[in-house]
Amino acid sequence: MNTKKNDYILPEMNRERNRSLRSTAAACSRFVMDDAAVNFGRGKKYYIRTYGCQANVRDGETIAGILELMGFENTESTSEADVLIFNTCAIRQAAEDRVFGEIGSLKSVKAKHPGQVICLCGCMAQEEVVVNKIISSYPQVDLVFGTHNLWRLPELLMKVMKEGKRTIEVLSQEGDLIEELPVRRSAGAKGFVHIMYGCDKFCTYCIVPYTRGRERSRRREDILAEIRSLREEGRKEAVLLGQNVNAYGKDLGMEDGFTSLLESAAETGIERIRFYTSHPRDYSATTIDAMRKYPNIMKSLHLPVQSGSDEILKRMNRGYTADSYRKLYDDMRAKIPEITFTTDLIVGFPGETDEQFQATLDLVDYCQFDLAYSFVYSPRAGTPAARMEDSIPAEVKKERLQILNDRLSAIAATRNAAYLGRKVRVLCEGPSKKNAAVYSGYSEENKLVNFTGPEGLEDRIVDVEITETHSFSLDGKAV
Repeated sequence: MNTKKNDYILPEMNRERNRSLRSTAAACSRFVMDDAAVNFGRGKKYYIRTYGCQANVRDGETIAGILELMGFENTESTSEADVLIFNTCAIRQAAEDRVFGEIGSLKSVKAKHPGQVICLCGCMAQEEVVVNKIISSYPQVDLVFGTHNLWRLPELLMKVMKEGKRTIEVLSQEGDLIEELPVRRSAGAKGFVHIMYGCDKFCTYCIVPYTRGRERSRRREDILAEIRSLREEGRKEAVLLGQNVNAYGKDLGMEDGFTSLLESAAETGIERIRFYTSHPRDYSATTIDAMRKYPNIMKSLHLPVQSGSDEILKRMNRGYTADSYRKLYDDMRAKIPEITFTTDLIVGFPGETDEQFQATLDLVDYCQFDLAYSFVYSPRAGTPAARMEDSIPAEVKKERLQILNDRLSAIAATRNAAYLGRKVRVLCEGPSKKNAAVYSGYSEENKLVNFTGPEGLEDRIVDVEITETHSFSLDGKAV
């Protein structure tokens, strides 16, 4: 049972840490909004701020969909919003610090607008230390709910707004999969599609298994129906999401479930399919075969390696070696020579030696990643790595990150230079954030492309000739 304090239902990370692997599929039910919630928000506005990964973005789309079904209207102004939602990420401490900074700054805003309701949800809400900090130091936060009870937002929000009572409901048991939740899509040309939730890997540095729970796969028919609806709406790209997409279907008793789903998704006829994120331990050769077979499965792969040192990988509980990752990489390159690779890398993991850091540099040199997301290790309370002795000075970690980033940048520049003069197909997502006179979008190879062209290209797939290359983007002109 969850612990109750003053009507609060608080998270219990220890419950998540000691859970066993799921042996049966999660129950599945359909979302139905209570009649009392329909039009409850009419005449009121909501503001939502989402931090973190694509899974959080997709959750934010559902939250927005629920609020608009309740009658709320969206606003980009925190001062005019009746309800403010902070949909949070817990991967790194810096992300949490930004959230606390933002909600802290709203204390004075709420003093002027005491009727405002401030809500915290997402992965941070699943952390005991965060919820306790909210209770003790952030009285301006009225509602906290977690990743497992997002569908209960109408009831929780009405309770807060009607009774004026602070409400915290963070479940440490995932419960059912809830289908047919409303959605307000945030991107015009593409749609994010959850295929599963949670993770059973328990990498020692990672908070996700505690905040997202054990692996639960959505029913295949529900996923495919969502992809077909994206196509019918005129969207060009479906992005399949999961903490570990390769594990899709294991809890449903499926053999090679992800590849089978991927092939069925391709057969819906939607123009592009991508997927995030893959785990090297679960990767199947059949997935690469499917990518080669179907033209609408994009030939780009995000495959986090984290470190090139076997000892560090062992202490991270990653379940593979640097050599096995190289072999996987070689097999994929042999089957799809044009495939682009991105990855995640952590430097400064507790106890990392100079030799172990060099092993990461060696792996980077071998794989020649098109792009890598690199970070200094960030301890997360409650994870095994947070209890490991860490004697590496902060300045050493910072220096290692700079060395790694310089290496990655040079490799990326070389990889991108090969695109000069080539024509690529770009899904135009709209004006560039840095220059409204220039379009921006991603090529089939998942390269960020900024380009010029006539009006009316947004949400279309455009042929673009590359005229200039950089480490992490390409410039061009529509053909």
